[in-house]
Amino acid sequence: MRLFAEECDTSNLSPFPGVALPGERLNHDEFMRRVLESSAVPQNVIVHYQDAGERYLGKVRAIDPEVRALSMASFEDGGLEAVFKAMLQSGDYDHVVVKGFRFFLLEHIRFDSDPEAGHGSLSRHLALDDRVAELWLLFKDLLLEINPRLATDGAGEQVSVMALV
Repeated sequence: MRLFAEECDTSNLSPFPGVALPGERLNHDEFMRRVLESSAVPQNVIVHYQDAGERYLGKVRAIDPEVRALSMASFEDGGLEAVFKAMLQSGDYDHVVVKGFRFFLLEHIRFDSDPEAGHGSLSRHLALDDRVAELWLLFKDLLLEINPRLATDGAGEQVSVMALV
């Protein structure tokens, strides 16, 4: 219940200028939707991201609920933290959308990294097995769909997509 409360009905991403009022409770998805709407991101880009997200969620929801539950330990107990830290190493964070995304990433690193009270501690008791790999591969596919440049290094050379997960 606590993990749900801190991801889906929470004020832990507020305040953020133009997106969330002080103390406002909202879903993390709603926070990012508002961040996107707060700038001049072209509608076709927003639609592309929404469509990619819907396809991803459809595939995830088709996976056995037990496997999805087990995967929370790998995502919340260091997995997403590593991905988010890598994301913070690249890019220019001057655009309002990217500032909002950066805030989202930094806060999630903070939520997940506390060894006693972080989100990882709430799911660490779940026994992981290889079935969760499918969820990580779907996540990798989503990242590549919304940003194909992730599959190349700075010189345009292909990198191992397995390095992304």
